[in-house]
Amino acid sequence: MERHRITTDTLNIAYIDQGPKDGRVIFLLHGWPDDVRAWDAVAAFLESKGFRLIVPFLRGFGDTTFRFAKTVRDASAVAIAQDVIDLANHLQIKKFSVGGHDWGARAAYTLAALFPERLYAIAALSLPYQPRGVFKVPSFSQSRLFWYQWFMLSDAGADAVKSDPIGFAYIQWKTWSPAGWFQHSEFDETAKSFENPDWVAITLNGYRRRFKWEPSDERYDELRARLSMAEEIATPTLMIQGGSDTCDPPEGSEDLHGYFIRGYERFVIPTSGHFPMREAPDIVGEKLSDYFSIYSS
Repeated sequence: MERHRITTDTLNIAYIDQGPKDGRVIFLLHGWPDDVRAWDAVAAFLESKGFRLIVPFLRGFGDTTFRFAKTVRDASAVAIAQDVIDLANHLQIKKFSVGGHDWGARAAYTLAALFPERLYAIAALSLPYQPRGVFKVPSFSQSRLFWYQWFMLSDAGADAVKSDPIGFAYIQWKTWSPAGWFQHSEFDETAKSFENPDWVAITLNGYRRRFKWEPSDERYDELRARLSMAEEIATPTLMIQGGSDTCDPPEGSEDLHGYFIRGYERFVIPTSGHFPMREAPDIVGEKLSDYFSIYSS
């Protein structure tokens, strides 16, 4: 599939643009550790339904690169959300829907909190909403599942990730979903995106900043301030959760309806783990098509 590129103040953003140019637009945002390939089957289904799909590599992944060495490798959700807005502006897309997985889900929530006028609806896969973008220390059971996050907080752990980033990504794929869910060849192809020279820096900044100081790009300070005040979301929201997710179990997305002014629909796929768009693309495709058809028509 042909890849396109645009230049912003900070990035050279690589993205896929497929489907009819006059179709209703959906941005599909991948997670960590993943890339645009995560959406291949779902995007093909949505394209068959007449949607136009914009699928970017997130900053630090694949062919999306930083323009300048001095730019802070800021992996916060507000930075990623601004990247999406920059790409939409370049493509002259005024209003769109967003489907996001993992880091992409957090970006979708952040877009809904900060730029509701630009969105029809969002769909968040695998990650529950965090009001005000606040990271709280979770329960003991959830903290156990988040071992990889605590691992990166230590300098020795960060050094280990730097020495073997692909191995670190692989163990997440192996343990976040039921055994046998992926082909090794698919991981190998996806992992080429982790060879981006900034993937490790983005990974470490994204996780370490949650619980300790990490450098931030000051150009996003105003967005950070606004997000810290955003308790509720006024964008229709679909949440898709894997019932067998061993990173973010489904109970984490329960009882959140009160935060969503225009509705919160939650759908659990019992046999899916942390990567539902890969593990159950037909189900995810149908749900996204039905949901976005309602709110973008």
